[in-house]
Amino acid sequence: MSQTRCEAPFKNHRGRKALKIIITLIVLGFVASASAWYFQRENPETVSFRSAEVTRGELAVSISATGTVEPEEVVDVGAQVAGQILSFGKDADGKTVDYGSIVENGTILALIDDSLYTAEAAQSEAQIQSAKATLQRATADLEQMKAKLHQAERDWQRAQKLGPSEALAQASYDAYRSAYETAKANVAVGEASILQAKAGVAQSEAVFRRTQRNLGYCTIKSPVKGIIIDRRVNIGQTVVASLNAPSLFLIAKDLKRMQVWVAVNEADIGKIRPGQAVSFTVDAFPGETFRGEVGKIRLNASMTQNVVTYTVEIVTDNSNGRLLPYLTANVRFELDRRSDVLLVPNSALRWKPSTDQISPEFRETAQKPAGKDGKPGGGAGRRGGAGPGGSPVGSVNQGTLWTTDGSYVRPIRVRVGLSDGAQTEVAGEGLKEAIKVVTGLQSKTENATAATNPFAPKFPGRKGR
Repeated sequence: MSQTRCEAPFKNHRGRKALKIIITLIVLGFVASASAWYFQRENPETVSFRSAEVTRGELAVSISATGTVEPEEVVDVGAQVAGQILSFGKDADGKTVDYGSIVENGTILALIDDSLYTAEAAQSEAQIQSAKATLQRATADLEQMKAKLHQAERDWQRAQKLGPSEALAQASYDAYRSAYETAKANVAVGEASILQAKAGVAQSEAVFRRTQRNLGYCTIKSPVKGIIIDRRVNIGQTVVASLNAPSLFLIAKDLKRMQVWVAVNEADIGKIRPGQAVSFTVDAFPGETFRGEVGKIRLNASMTQNVVTYTVEIVTDNSNGRLLPYLTANVRFELDRRSDVLLVPNSALRWKPSTDQISPEFRETAQKPAGKDGKPGGGAGRRGGAGPGGSPVGSVNQGTLWTTDGSYVRPIRVRVGLSDGAQTEVAGEGLKEAIKVVTGLQSKTENATAATNPFAPKFPGRKGR
């Protein structure tokens, strides 16, 4: 019982001590928070405006797409006969034709084994001789038959004069008549044999010409002057000619003029027209821009993953030979262009100050909305030629720029033109080149080393006055 009474005062004493510690910590935290707030009040956050200069220059609105560099005209050289590739031909320098070889019209590209076709040609030539001999024999037979017909005709004429009588029996009379008719029929048969023999000769000659042509096909020649961009067979390889001739070589007719085949989205194809200026880059030559123009818009659209695209052919000069076939091209179709105009970053048209940041004399007028239907211009610009705020190319909206006026900003009303997504064409009274316009806020605290109590609440600093 006495032990319990001794423990109670001890526990009460320990509890009071803990309570004092807690109260002390709370007081210290409050004092630290108040000190931090007072220090921040005495050292307010300084607000500065991030700005950019109004520049004068050129603005182009364009559509971006991806395409492939293609030779303007490509000839696929194939084989019309089957056989084994025996050898390749020589180019103008005496070197074996290969990738990149320059060839002339008629240059031998490859030789196919012609032993089988040589035998067929010899066989067809022999058939011609046989057919001609048959024709000669038929001609001789016809002459013989005509002679017999002449004799039978004379005998029949004498028999007709005598008629059946004591001098000429009826049987003899009938025999002369039958002999004449038979001879006449034999002549007709002989004439038919002549026609058949002539047809046999013509057929044999046609077979011979075909075998000679097949024999010529064993020598693969270039049909055009150009450069070999692909060789698709090797020596010793057997090519089989069927319904589709096997491809042996791919020859570009002229690499001094190239094409770029570009897939353009259906939403943008209406803005493309033949003769339109185009610029493009290739990864092979970073930083270098190539020029061209739209040559043709193909009407056979294709659909990939529910996206409809049209192929646009771009014609470009390649006299220096830098563009290689099948490079990937990043293409920009120029839709509109402005020269010698004032330009501002789109962020300058998007930025809006708070009321206390506006110079007092402009606060009332600044509350009035700017732009068409009260919408400020200076949007990011729509890819494919949209103007500021998504307006079509060539439309003009109203917008507001802000320039510093001491510690405040004041508005400049402007007319907003084209935008390429980064810069926007502007014009207005009092707007000149090199004027600085606000694009955003740039904050910094003068006392960057101010300590902060992790337990203390954070008081927001005041921006502006």
